[in-house]
Amino acid sequence: MNVLSLFSGIGGIELGLERAGMKTVGQVELDPWCRDVLAKHWPRTPRHDDVTTAPEWWASKKRPRVDLVCGGFPCQPFSIAGKQKGTGDERWMWPAMADVIRAVRPRYVLVENVAALVRDWRAWGTVLSDLHALGFDAEWATLRATQFGAPHYRERVYLVAYPQSDDGGDTNESTAPWTLELEPRRSGGEHGGGDWLPEPAMDRVAHGVPRRLVYAPLHALGNSVVPQVFEHIGAQIMTREGGVR
Repeated sequence: MNVLSLFSGIGGIELGLERAGMKTVGQVELDPWCRDVLAKHWPRTPRHDDVTTAPEWWASKKRPRVDLVCGGFPCQPFSIAGKQKGTGDERWMWPAMADVIRAVRPRYVLVENVAALVRDWRAWGTVLSDLHALGFDAEWATLRATQFGAPHYRERVYLVAYPQSDDGGDTNESTAPWTLELEPRRSGGEHGGGDWLPEPAMDRVAHGVPRRLVYAPLHALGNSVVPQVFEHIGAQIMTREGGVR
């Protein structure tokens, strides 16, 4: 399963999906510092700096097929910490993500965003209607990082879109309706645990993270995701497609 990642950040989504057996074949990220991080960990993966021009970039040369497009477009238009301008915010980037999906025609789409996105009927309705027009059905759930054993809350909505089923006759396994088990089977409990190590008490000090972070790394960490969630979702997609994790 080949993955094209949009709004890649420091690669948390790709890390989880690759743990499930997928391969990252392209990344798109605006921030130069984040692109340096991606280049270090995915040195052979082609990379672009602008989602709005990603369709032209991807079509500019021969590329591998894309099975899954993933991304967490900017959450500031919906975050309770922001002004909540919704689709009126210049950072409303779902239309650009939809353009990439339309151009590369993947079998799956994976979206991550703040839970408040679902409560914005105009924005969420646009996401679902665009996916429907592109030939996808979708399932989603709001999950917390604590459900995967992390020692922090980080509630997010996760959406998986897959080919619409054929209701007119026999269906094969890859197009038949299915249900994602978005709730994790294994959990470290609501207060963290499992394989996670707690942070030391000192402010902004975690194992492997410098004590005094400059703005770029701190911003990137704050915008990042929990790879274990995407490993969980990716494993189900791989199973559905007949892959071996």
